[in-house]
Amino acid sequence: METIIETKKLNLWYGDHQALYSVDVEIQDKEITALIGPSGCGKSTFLKTLNRMNDLVESCRIEGSVFFKGKNVYGDKVNLTELRTRIGMVFQKPNPFPMSIYDNIAYGPRLHGVKGRKKLDEIVERSLRQAAIWGETKDCLKKSALGMSGGQQQRICIARALAVEPEVLLMDEPTSALDPISTGKIEELALELKENYSIIIVTHNMQQASRISDKTAFFLLGKLVEFGDTEQIFNSPNDKRTDDYISGRFG
Repeated sequence: METIIETKKLNLWYGDHQALYSVDVEIQDKEITALIGPSGCGKSTFLKTLNRMNDLVESCRIEGSVFFKGKNVYGDKVNLTELRTRIGMVFQKPNPFPMSIYDNIAYGPRLHGVKGRKKLDEIVERSLRQAAIWGETKDCLKKSALGMSGGQQQRICIARALAVEPEVLLMDEPTSALDPISTGKIEELALELKENYSIIIVTHNMQQASRISDKTAFFLLGKLVEFGDTEQIFNSPNDKRTDDYISGRFG
């Protein structure tokens, strides 16, 4: 299995507060990696270092390295637009643009210079199919994405990320605001997408992590305290703190 993302001695501060402590991890291609741990333990902070979304946070300071396919994303002359295209992101709350479903999906390709209607039509259909929502949207592409249900909006946001053909998809608690049926659809979608993409998902739902992930990383107080095969971690945790969390004794 090929390593697609690797961090080495990754430390992060927000002002004087240190949020990550010397995180070393290798994430494999075409797998789902779940990030778990109590609230405020650094999961989402770590996720956002991988495509430099934390650059948008004032007073954020980072030491160490994040390698994407062998290249340090915090090195000189890194094109952030290209980086965030190759490492796409889906946020906790669905955030479709206030425009049509079609224009939501076509937005990224247009920014990258795709102008022809036929090509855009192909990208929109392919992306919506990949996100398992083509059947629900094909007859209403001109309607506002904001008129769709929460679960549909989240799959539209996933389609929007896929439209620019990323290699990695970061998902920050993508089902926390959804009902169980919509959550199930997103989980099924993630399992289908890992055939072509590497997925890193932050989740508070231990059952979700056990159902869909290949690897699990357990964070506590900004430190990566355990990382390995999900089945092994959930069935025979080798760290008592992980066992406590999985058993529900951590808040």
